[in-house]
Amino acid sequence: MSEPIICQRGPFVKRMAAGTYWWCACGRSKTQPFCDGSHKGTGIQPKQVDLSMARGVAWCGCKHSKEGAYCDGTHETLK
Repeated sequence: MSEPIICQRGPFVKRMAAGTYWWCACGRSKTQPFCDGSHKGTGIQPKQVDLSMARGVAWCGCKHSKEGAYCDGTHETLK
């Protein structure tokens, strides 16, 4: 399995409508923070996120958050 690529050292903060989203966990997607299928062959799978109502989301950009798709500040400790 490949290691995820750090695509941004901070969150992608977005106002999101209710719905289902696929968060890119590999860091290779051209449509960050969402999956575009670039993970194929890496052994890393995107994470499904279901939002029941519209709200602001801080999507993890470093791909190392312990909270999965949500930023937990881990980017501040990465080299």
